[in-house]
Order: sequence, then C-alpha cells, then structure tokens
Amino acid sequence: MDKTLVAQGVANKLFATEKAIDAAIAEAAQLLGGMAQARADLRVSAVVGDEATRKIAETISQLTQARTAIVEAHRELDRVKGQIGVRTKLIGVVDKPPPDGVTTDVYTPVRQAS
Repeated sequence: MDKTLVAQGVANKLFATEKAIDAAIAEAAQLLGGMAQARADLRVSAVVGDEATRKIAETISQLTQARTAIVEAHRELDRVKGQIGVRTKLIGVVDKPPPDGVTTDVYTPVRQAS
C-alpha cells in the first residue's frame, strides 16, 4: 500500500478531529453565553443554574485541553511522517498560516477619493 495514501488517510482523520474539537468549543461557549442571557432575560438570581454554569465552563476548559493535546499530536504525526519516509505535504487546510501562526501580510486601508 502507498505510504502517502495511508498517511493522507490519517491526516484526514486528524483534520476532522481538530475541526470537531473547535466546533465543540464554539458550541459550548455559545451555550454558556445563551444561559447567561437567558438568566438575565428571565431576571433570575445568579445562583439559579450556577452549578450547571460551572460544569459547562469546566467542559470548555477540558475541550481546550483536548485541543492542545490534538495540536501536540499533530506536531508529533508530522515528525512520524518524516520517519516513515513520506516527504510530500499532506492536503488539509489550503490557506494554512505559517507554523508560528504569524502572517506577514500587512493591512493597508484604501483611501476614499474626495
């Protein structure tokens, strides 16, 4: 079996997992915000639902830890790719920023004609 194809299959699963974790973080954050808004809309005390709020905040923290772990796994799998002799770039996010996360693009506003 072709190493590159097998590695791409693993990469696809990795990318899907990263995306799912990010989506779960976003959903949980929206849930937490929605609960706070609902409490305000209903004009109920902060103690109402406090334990549920704490548990959801804890869930967000755990999801964030999972995100960190999957990013570390991504880096490790990149090293493994080299160890097994796969030298090609595997297809994932097309507009991926550089590894340090810093882009060199500089925003220059366009001036309106007077």
